Amino acid sequence: MDIGGKKCFVFDLDGTVYLGDRPIRGTIDFIKRNLARREIVFLTNNTSKNLDDYVKKLAGFGIAAGREKILSPLLPLADYLQEHGLRRIYPVGNASFRAYLKERFPEIEFTAGEACQAVVLAYDTELTYEKLAESCLALQRPRVRFLATHPDLVCPSAQGPLPDAGSFMKLYEAATGRRPETIFGKPDPLILAPVLKRFSREETVMVGDRLTTDKLLAENAGIDFILVLSGEAKREDLAKLSRPPALVLDDLGAL
Repeated sequence: MDIGGKKCFVFDLDGTVYLGDRPIRGTIDFIKRNLARREIVFLTNNTSKNLDDYVKKLAGFGIAAGREKILSPLLPLADYLQEHGLRRIYPVGNASFRAYLKERFPEIEFTAGEACQAVVLAYDTELTYEKLAESCLALQRPRVRFLATHPDLVCPSAQGPLPDAGSFMKLYEAATGRRPETIFGKPDPLILAPVLKRFSREETVMVGDRLTTDKLLAENAGIDFILVLSGEAKREDLAKLSRPPALVLDDLGAL
């Protein structure tokens, strides 16, 4: 892969740029060196935080990035709800998630009652049995649609992996027999649409620590992938791959 020909770098966040609250110094140094020379975009599947949360977190590591530099399943989800007239939903998500939907779609109503049109599953860090019960009951009605923000089984943290939306999906399938009909976020290449409108696939590269979402997204989008070993994937995992990443690095400090 010719790094010199890459004009746009899309960075996964947790496990790639930082791990919890711990910065991954080599990658952060690379980003700072290249902010003025290349397009740097940040991509997360974590829908427990909104775009402003990520702007603030990156600023804490000395990276100045506006809202327009953050890609999240929140963006295509909000567009989808508006385009399909899904105004009455039951969100299985935390306060930050609900606030973002209200900001983007002020007329949205949150209800699990008979008027509910869809259950929307996010990474709910405030999950309760009451939410599970109400959403499962709503999904007993076939006309209620089931959407999810992303398929990650776990969310990385400094203490270890934590259950994420993909794990919750397994619970819903066991309880209701239903899986989400539409899942936004990685590895669906739709999340890269804002980038690929401006840069060719040859000019764009994805940097991430996960083979199941980051690498698969790059393959689905037809762009190169740099695997960093600072998060989930380990070097021994490479032997199982039929298609290796373009580059494998501990972090981007070597570039």
